[in-house]
Amino acid sequence: MIQFPEKFLDEIRALIPEEYDDFIKSYEKPMNYGLRVNTLKLSPEEYLQLSGEQLCPVPWNELGFYYDGSQKYTKNPLYHAGLYYIQEPSAMRPAHLLPVDEGDVILDMCAAPGGKSTALGAKLKGTGLLVSNDISASRAKALLKNIEFFGIKNSLVLSEDPSRLAQAFPEYFDKVIIDAPCSGEGMFRRKPSMTANWEKFGPEYFGQIQRKILLNGADMLKPGGYMVYSTCTFSGYEDEQSVEYLLENRPEMTCITMERLWPHQVDGEGHFCALLKKAGEPAPSAAVPVYMSKEPSGLDGFWDFLSGAQIEDTFDHNRLVLQKGSLYYFPKHMPDFKGLHVIRNGWYLGELKKNRFEPSGAFARALKKEDCGHVLDLPLSDPRVVKYLKCETIEADTQDTDVLENGWYLVCVAGYPLGFGKMNNGTLKNKYPVGWRWE
Repeated sequence: MIQFPEKFLDEIRALIPEEYDDFIKSYEKPMNYGLRVNTLKLSPEEYLQLSGEQLCPVPWNELGFYYDGSQKYTKNPLYHAGLYYIQEPSAMRPAHLLPVDEGDVILDMCAAPGGKSTALGAKLKGTGLLVSNDISASRAKALLKNIEFFGIKNSLVLSEDPSRLAQAFPEYFDKVIIDAPCSGEGMFRRKPSMTANWEKFGPEYFGQIQRKILLNGADMLKPGGYMVYSTCTFSGYEDEQSVEYLLENRPEMTCITMERLWPHQVDGEGHFCALLKKAGEPAPSAAVPVYMSKEPSGLDGFWDFLSGAQIEDTFDHNRLVLQKGSLYYFPKHMPDFKGLHVIRNGWYLGELKKNRFEPSGAFARALKKEDCGHVLDLPLSDPRVVKYLKCETIEADTQDTDVLENGWYLVCVAGYPLGFGKMNNGTLKNKYPVGWRWE
């Protein structure tokens, strides 16, 4: 049984006196595990059919499902194909609560490790722009991996203090989500060590951080825009009182709804969410995109790669940007990010080395099987799938296709891209990113 801090128990008694005993008893139950389907790749129904599983849906998010925690869902090729994201069920609520329209420019201010960003990226369906930020550079790198794993190409990943973002993007975003740093009371079951952190810092410490971030978020929101504020804590000081502080200091903001998910009422660890709106009529952004006005030179290797892999050129050449040998495809709404700490700017396509192009894993993940003429599509049960994910060389099989030409291939599992490889006389040289390797 978790050893709760006595001050925390007093707080819960004050919040829910009649439900206190039920709250404590809920921690005797096993933890719930969840996955959320990536609709950039497939529908929930298609995932269930492909996986052959019968999973119970998460009530507050139609893309979420509970799964048995004894099974390692990260040790599954479908996970490595980006078909789902592992996420605690309660944590699926905030991004689901934010109304998203195609073409929106969205900020996820405290984004790592990527649960909210991957959900919002799927909602955008490749349109608009997703700016994902985390003040920790190391956490932002983990965030980037999940965004690229998911096949999100219309993104800008930053590692900045929210106050610097507010200076760079005044009233710029259609939607903002802030899953704020908090005392983590909803994490006590998953990480009992969090209780020591709670005793050291507590709600008062994090509440002050949240208030500053909330003001920054409101200042970056366009008139008429929506913002979601969420925490994984139960403290009224961090939750409702933080929202009240925002409303007092930014009177143009109104609260539409506030929700609490309690662990004794739902099958989840608990969460707080508030949906807010800024007064005024929405206006288009006045920002000028920063991509080049003409196609950069020296891309012959890239065009040769597209031709060899039989990938149709559907790129807007003005949005191709070459930076120190790295080739990117900027989203249509890419803003000026000069002076900011950028982790990734746009869709990373690969590297040009002496006019030879090496495609990236991110390039492969944002493609569909039908986008490429040279495809090595492996069945889910094929042992070569795991070998490929372990960055090992694999051999073509006579059943793969009648004729295997030499050259670049998009490697898929059950029709969903994993990465690239280069075929030479029936042997595929593995180009799966080492940093993504199946361990």
